[in-house]
Amino acid sequence: MRRHPTEPPTFVLAGADVALVGLFSAKDKEFSAKLDVLAASVQARGGRVVSRHVQRRGVSSGGVAKMALPFSRRTLLSPGRAREIAQACRAAAVGVAVFVNPLTEHQRAVLGDMFGCCVISGEDLSTAGR
Repeated sequence: MRRHPTEPPTFVLAGADVALVGLFSAKDKEFSAKLDVLAASVQARGGRVVSRHVQRRGVSSGGVAKMALPFSRRTLLSPGRAREIAQACRAAAVGVAVFVNPLTEHQRAVLGDMFGCCVISGEDLSTAGR
């Protein structure tokens, strides 16, 4: 059953092992604090943060010009980093992966298949009221 695009995804954080994921510009010096805020939000909803995964953009000379852009429209992340996070999520039996970044429906679906768990954005936490 497909949900309406404006409805938040259905997920349960209470008791779930959660992985935090974020794509950040190399210029963003506050990325750790942003992950801490997301972790607090997950924990307030009963989730257990078991891992944190960060992809930095703009560290290499070629990436500097593209800092504000995702690596991939399908996964937001680089292919190698997405595979690495997927392996970690499956190994830890993560129930939910929460991205700092906003995600499209297509990204949620692709990443959910890769990671083997529900994939949501931090924005979903605030709209779901959980």
